[in-house]
Amino acid sequence: MTGQTPDLASLVGLRTVKGSHYAEFRGTAIRLGRVMTALEGISKALVQTVEGPEALVVAVVETVRDHLDAEWVLFALADGQLGDTSPRHLIASGDGRIMAFEGVSVATPPVDLPDPVLNRLNDILRGEEDVLHGPIVADHHLHVPVELDGRVVGGLSAWTAPGRDVDPADLMVLRILAGQATVALVNSALFSEANHRAEELAERNEELLAMQRELSAAQRTALLGGERARIARELHDSVGQSVLSAGLQMELCRADVAEGGLEHLDKAVRLTRDAMGQLRSAIFALSDTRTRADAPTPAPSITETLDELCALHLPATAVSVVTVRGRPRELPGDIEHAVLRIAGESLFNAAVHAQATKVIVTVAYADDQVRLWVDDDGVGDPELLRVTLRAAAEGDSVAARHRGLMNMRSRAEELGGSFRIRRSRLGGVRIAASLPLSVGERGTS
Repeated sequence: MTGQTPDLASLVGLRTVKGSHYAEFRGTAIRLGRVMTALEGISKALVQTVEGPEALVVAVVETVRDHLDAEWVLFALADGQLGDTSPRHLIASGDGRIMAFEGVSVATPPVDLPDPVLNRLNDILRGEEDVLHGPIVADHHLHVPVELDGRVVGGLSAWTAPGRDVDPADLMVLRILAGQATVALVNSALFSEANHRAEELAERNEELLAMQRELSAAQRTALLGGERARIARELHDSVGQSVLSAGLQMELCRADVAEGGLEHLDKAVRLTRDAMGQLRSAIFALSDTRTRADAPTPAPSITETLDELCALHLPATAVSVVTVRGRPRELPGDIEHAVLRIAGESLFNAAVHAQATKVIVTVAYADDQVRLWVDDDGVGDPELLRVTLRAAAEGDSVAARHRGLMNMRSRAEELGGSFRIRRSRLGGVRIAASLPLSVGERGTS
C-alpha cells in the first residue's frame, strides 16, 4: 500500500515468517506440483478412450502408480457390474509390470502378489460391502470405490513404499481418476460397440451392393430375353406369314406355268420351304431361354448388353459400334433399365424405319448423370420425328401409333431426365437421353 512497506507475510499469505511456516509452504507447493502432474496424467489416461477399454485401464493404473510412486496398484470391477465391459481387473507393480488373470492381451499372469493385493482383488470381485462402499486411507495405502450412476461397481487401490506417505491430496486424485475412468471405460466400451456396429453395417452395405449388382445383371438378362421374344414374334407374325403366303401363291399358279418354267417354280418352292425351316429355327432359338438360363455363363455387363442389342436389331450387313466414356460403374436398376430400353428402341427404329447401315451407341458416365447417344446414317428426318412426337403427346390418333418415340421420352422424363432428337453427324438421326444419378434430382417432368 502507498506509504507502507509490504511485509513478507502479506506476500506469501502466512501470518508469520517462522522457519516452520516456510517448510509448510514448501511442502504445500510440492504437493500441489504433484497434484498438477497427476491431473496431467489423468487427462492423458482419459484420451485413451478411443484406443479401447484395455488401453484405458492400463493408462489409469500407470497414472496412479507414477503419482504415488506405488509398489502396487489394483483396478477391478465387481462381478455382475458393467457386464459388457472388459477388462474386469488389472494390476500394476512398481517395477513396471502389468498383470491380470484373464482378459488382457498386454498383461502377464500375476506372480508373487502380496496378500493384501490378492485379498483386495477377491473382495472387490465378490462385492464385499465394507470394502466397496467407502474410501480407505492409511499411511501407505489408499482405496476409493469406483462408482457409476450412484452405485458402486468396483474399486481402485494403491499401496506405497514405506518412504512415501499418502495425504488428502492423493485421495482427491484417486477419487477424480476413479470417477472419470469409469465413465470413460463405459464410453470406450460403447465406442468399441459402435465400431463393431459400423463394421456390420459396412458388411451389410457390401451385401446390398452385391445384391444390386446381381439384380442389375438379372435385369439385363431379362431385357435381352424380352427383346429376343419380341423379334421372334415379329418374325413369326410378319416375315413367316409372308414366306408361307409366297409359297402358297407359287403352288396355286403351278397349273398356269409352262412346262419349261416348272423346274424354276419347283426350285423356288423348295427355297421357300428351306427359308421357312430356317426361319422356324431362328424363332425357336430366340424364344427358347431355357438353355441360356441354365448355362453357367456370367451375366453380361451393360456394354455387352448393348453389343447384343445391336446384334439382335441390326441386319448382319450393318456396322455397329458401342463406346463408353468416363468411368463405368454400377447404375441404379431403374436408370440402367431405362438406358437399355431407350437404346433397344432406337436400334429397332434405325434398322426397321431408317434402314441404317451404320450405328454408333455411346454411353457417357459423369459424377451426377449418365448420357446415351444412338447415332445412325439412315434416312430418318429428325424434324419429322420431333413433329410426330409433339403430335402424339397432344393426342393425335395417327401420330400416337408411333409408341416407340413416346415410350423413350417417357422413360427419360419419369426419372427426371431429358430426351432429344437431333441430326447425327453420320447423316441420319441422333437419339440423346440424359438421366440424373442423384435420387434428389429425379422427378416427373
